[in-house]
Amino acid sequence: MEFRTEIESVAVIGAGTMGSGIAQVVAQAGYETQLYDIDTDRVDAGFETIESSLSKLVESDRLTDSESATTRDRITGTTELSALSDCDLAIEAAVENMDIKQEIFADLDGTLDSDVVLATNTSTLSVTSIASATTRPELVVGLHFMNPVPVMKGVELVSGSHTTDAVVEFVDEFAQELGKETWLSDDKPGFVSNRILMPWINEGIRAYDEGVATKADIDRGMKLGTNVPMGPLELADHIGLDICLDATETLHEELGDRYTPAYLLKRKVAAGDLGKKTGAGFYSYE
Repeated sequence: MEFRTEIESVAVIGAGTMGSGIAQVVAQAGYETQLYDIDTDRVDAGFETIESSLSKLVESDRLTDSESATTRDRITGTTELSALSDCDLAIEAAVENMDIKQEIFADLDGTLDSDVVLATNTSTLSVTSIASATTRPELVVGLHFMNPVPVMKGVELVSGSHTTDAVVEFVDEFAQELGKETWLSDDKPGFVSNRILMPWINEGIRAYDEGVATKADIDRGMKLGTNVPMGPLELADHIGLDICLDATETLHEELGDRYTPAYLLKRKVAAGDLGKKTGAGFYSYE
């Protein structure tokens, strides 16, 4: 099946942390970018996130004032799905919920031209199942960015059961145009990144809950012992404990008891202590 390879305008669906970050790096790479969400408040919040990120890049001399302004000018916000109809590539970055993603992909399938590739930023859900909501499963692919998107170099490519090799190659080249580096995963639960990362975080939380060490020493031990930039508890706070719980529950459902979410993780989420974004998780952020 032939598909559009000349990209001028990119649609990003979902203006949350991931969507706003994706929109920023796409615009920085020179593409006109449409940032969509279901209401104006969410779109506005996405732009605030982008403005804050661009300001930090300018302050650290990684971006000039002119480059920042040009990036911002390339991004247009919308709450109308029909406004995306002329886009040449769509990247979905909505919540990790299969029903919601399938609804979005069915809507995109009916809105965008039939030769437009539809990518999903899902971190754990089946690309094949998401693609089943469309009439173009060959053109549906996983394009999983790492958080925070403007900083992290990695992008995980996920090939669904019907995704063509040409589409995978196309999004690989697109990710490299954004200054990213990629790896390829089959459409298995959690792919490469979260299949390994989430149990690492989960076990760090268990170790803390069981009194193996203080949270600071768990994080310090893993940083010094494995040369990672953040330990499991600090990283969980930055990702969002609710996101970690959702991902772990998906893996538990698909792969069994070895992915059972830690009790303390569930308790923190129930209390509303979701990490950095709420001001408190395993650490305080004030």
